[in-house]
Amino acid sequence: MLKDITLGQYFPGNTLAHRLDPRTKLMMVVIYIIALFCAKSFFSYGLLALFLLISVKISKVGFRALIRGMKPLIFILIFTAVLNMFYTPGQAIGTFWIFTLTVEGVWAAVFMVIRIALLIMGTFLMTYTTSPIALTDAIENLLGPLKRLHVPVHELAMMMSIALRFIPTLIEETDKIMSAQKARGADFETGNILRRAKALVPILVPLFISAFRRADELATAMECRCYHGGEGRTKLYVLRYQRRDFFCILLTTLITAAVVLLSRLGL
Repeated sequence: MLKDITLGQYFPGNTLAHRLDPRTKLMMVVIYIIALFCAKSFFSYGLLALFLLISVKISKVGFRALIRGMKPLIFILIFTAVLNMFYTPGQAIGTFWIFTLTVEGVWAAVFMVIRIALLIMGTFLMTYTTSPIALTDAIENLLGPLKRLHVPVHELAMMMSIALRFIPTLIEETDKIMSAQKARGADFETGNILRRAKALVPILVPLFISAFRRADELATAMECRCYHGGEGRTKLYVLRYQRRDFFCILLTTLITAAVVLLSRLGL
């Protein structure tokens, strides 16, 4: 299961999706999320799913990588669907104990699962095609106006980049610790929920120690390189918009407008 967590991984490539300005990809994701929350029918979600499918095809990342990244989130999707099915008022279908299943709840559960799945896959696609350094530069550039309000934009962007960068490292470290504990006779797969949670303690302690050690090593390395924040720093690669960036933003905006129009028309 840990190997299926792909958040924070970057797949190098030379496709259109990789060559886009990272600021463009961030804005496209934000517009895409707005479109998802405006969608209210299968036509709207179908249009957004088609847009995502074309984007995956262009990126050459592979739809299988997105599906594999969704596996650890299956429980969240099921839990969300159950809550929507039994806690949405409407025409009752059946009753189980204190829960009532409604027609509106079923539709709400279906749409909610589709929305969350498309949202997560769209976000994953951005991280798959954008390096952590480029993502940091994009966030810092887009949030640049907040510097006038004395908001530490560079530091915030750097922390987000480091967090994304070390997700795969921590997952690999967790897998190694679990393998070592299993070799010593630890059992993580049997028993009730409380027993399984208790069995995770021998994993969490060395994992936290390893994470703090890596953080200390990273801080020492940054100090040795005279890192003192973003003040006075220059960029090796200056971000510049190209025609393809404006075209992609315009296309995403038009798709969002189409979704809003379909929602207004009840389609």
